[in-house]
Amino acid sequence: MKIALITLLPEVVEAFTHYGVTGRAVAEKRIDLQSFNPRDFATDKHRTVDDRPYGGGPGMVMRCEPLQAAVQAAKDWIKDEALVVYLSPQGKRLEQARTEQLANRNLILIAGRYEGIDQRAIEKLVDEEISIGDYVLSGGELPALVLIDAILRHVPGVLGHADSADQDSFGEDGLDWPHYTRPEVFEGQAVPEVLLSGDHKMIEQWRRRQAIAKTRKMRPDLILNRKN
Repeated sequence: MKIALITLLPEVVEAFTHYGVTGRAVAEKRIDLQSFNPRDFATDKHRTVDDRPYGGGPGMVMRCEPLQAAVQAAKDWIKDEALVVYLSPQGKRLEQARTEQLANRNLILIAGRYEGIDQRAIEKLVDEEISIGDYVLSGGELPALVLIDAILRHVPGVLGHADSADQDSFGEDGLDWPHYTRPEVFEGQAVPEVLLSGDHKMIEQWRRRQAIAKTRKMRPDLILNRKN
């Protein structure tokens, strides 16, 4: 699996590849992750990647030409079919099911900056727009890294335990169940007895009930959406 990130801040991606799930995936060569800086493909002496928006208004807009050249370089590097994704607040909200679907795809992720990218670049280059939530960030790098982290959890061998991804939050029963570890009693509050029973069937049933109850309380929309 190859992931190319089109970004003006490749240093952010470089740091990300040394830690956690992504660091393990890169070290074990389960994923190839490469940054492509549109500034490297600018043709003027100032390496310009943005300009003022037509029609006026604040901020700057990323230009088509450097973006197109960077995406083409990423495609040449991947040397296979790849889905081009633009991270933007206007995209479809990212959900767990989509991260599972993307886990077997080569990806080119475009992280915008400033006021975003020229609409013509979106129409010409982008296959899908994805948002990680209904809020605005300074750029697309953090959403891109969130997407990568979520996807890699579904790549075989990346997590330490084969069942970890299956038991994550937003699984079959909605949100995750409560977790406990040592000490057995903390400031007068004990671990639920069922978790100490050794009865795996009872523990599984308890966890499922807790997950459903937590989902009804914290995210009832997940239950409503599932019924629909």
